[in-house]
Amino acid sequence: MHSSDDYIKRILNAKVYAVARQTKLDTARELSKRLGNTVLLKREDTQPVFSFKLRGAYNKIASLTPEERARGVIAASAGNHAQGVALAASKLGIDALIVMPDTTPQIKVDAVRAFGGTPLLHGAAYDEAACEAHRLCAQSGRVFIHPYDDPEVIAGQGTVAMEILGQHPGPIKAIFVPVGGGGLLAGVVAYVKYLRPEIKVIGVEPNDAGCLYAALEAGERVVLDQVGLFADGVAVRQVGEEPYRVVKGEVDEVILVSADEICAAIKDIFEDTRSIAEPAGALALAGMKRYIEREELEGESLVAIVSGANTNFDRLRHVAERAEIGEKRESLLAVTIDERPGSFRKFCRMIGSRAVTEFNYRYADADKAHVFVGIKMAGGLAERNDLIELLRADAYPVLDMSDNEMAKLHVRYMVGGRALVENERLIRFEFPERPGALMRFLDEIGGRWNISLFHYRNHGADYGRVLAGIQVPEEEGDRFDHFLTALGYRWWEESDNPVYRLFLRG
Repeated sequence: MHSSDDYIKRILNAKVYAVARQTKLDTARELSKRLGNTVLLKREDTQPVFSFKLRGAYNKIASLTPEERARGVIAASAGNHAQGVALAASKLGIDALIVMPDTTPQIKVDAVRAFGGTPLLHGAAYDEAACEAHRLCAQSGRVFIHPYDDPEVIAGQGTVAMEILGQHPGPIKAIFVPVGGGGLLAGVVAYVKYLRPEIKVIGVEPNDAGCLYAALEAGERVVLDQVGLFADGVAVRQVGEEPYRVVKGEVDEVILVSADEICAAIKDIFEDTRSIAEPAGALALAGMKRYIEREELEGESLVAIVSGANTNFDRLRHVAERAEIGEKRESLLAVTIDERPGSFRKFCRMIGSRAVTEFNYRYADADKAHVFVGIKMAGGLAERNDLIELLRADAYPVLDMSDNEMAKLHVRYMVGGRALVENERLIRFEFPERPGALMRFLDEIGGRWNISLFHYRNHGADYGRVLAGIQVPEEEGDRFDHFLTALGYRWWEESDNPVYRLFLRG
């Protein structure tokens, strides 16, 4: 058990600056004007490993005894922690073994090697890599360097807060912190609440990976059944034991945000800094924006920690597609119009001067046409609602697809492929992005059911998004459900999704 006094001493004495640098606290000038508040970005994406993780890793490794250093260190990570441990250990002349999942992008494996660590690929996901790391740790006597559940790691991350308060001694309304396992949040809470308790400290999590949010709701740490992987840097199923102890009762609140809101925040950071944050790195800013809107804040100073910039270039396409929706400046609508000459022109007149970002249509019915349209919305959600009301008042059936994940991921690329398929069930999957994942799926299906639809698009992540139509006779429904469970991939039933009926089903 470590007291607040103990953490303050640990943070003030943390040995981080042999490898880490004091990062800037930049004013996001354009975003500040737009939001009516002073938005300050703590630029941890500019660290030598492009992430704050270096601070905690070095502080922990520097605290090891000579005997422990001689045994070497080991860690399990697919990203920022791996690079932080590799560089920290190299700086201290310590051998570092980093166990990484087989699916880890080559750029991250190469980075670990470049920073002086030895990467070892094992397992299909982080949990398998972590189990192997612990096995090797017991076998070899290496010291395990935890990414967040360690007082020395927490103290190292707490130096971020120490710098923020030193760089901006004036009033601060709130500091927004991304949350995965909770090490960074624990360090910030321990330091800020001891010295400046009037400053709110607010954690931010993806709405599909809210392990701390769930723990605070339950009054104890819980294990999430599954987590979304878009913000892979914070895709943690259970908050750390020590971080939870530190933040419980001290953190002011935890805000959940969507993947689209994260994409919008990545764009905001780029427009002000010309730097590209990873999804977890933009998480805090997404939470800040939601907080400002909810509280109707004006004229306040707020800080968002930009925690990292280790992202794959291929992911930028997905981010660009979703940023405007996340900002509520683009809407996706399904509109039914008459299938006759002049009806498209009439519909466009209803849209007015608004810019059309995409338009998808294919003839399928002699009387009615279903069009998939993206429209710029300078006025945000209010303008979207006004336009929908205007269209419906003129007898246009409208379906708002702006929050429909299947429409955004798949159907926008498939409009025109309508068919009436007997006993078709539509399932949306997340496949591991590795060789053999598709073949495993096909082998498991075997000759039992026919695949009637399949759409896949690479998004530069370590998992693939797949939409599949499968013909399943009613009497085989239970056997098919068992197949889905045994397959082990995340999945969602989309057979009743209205977008499916409009655009894909005859």
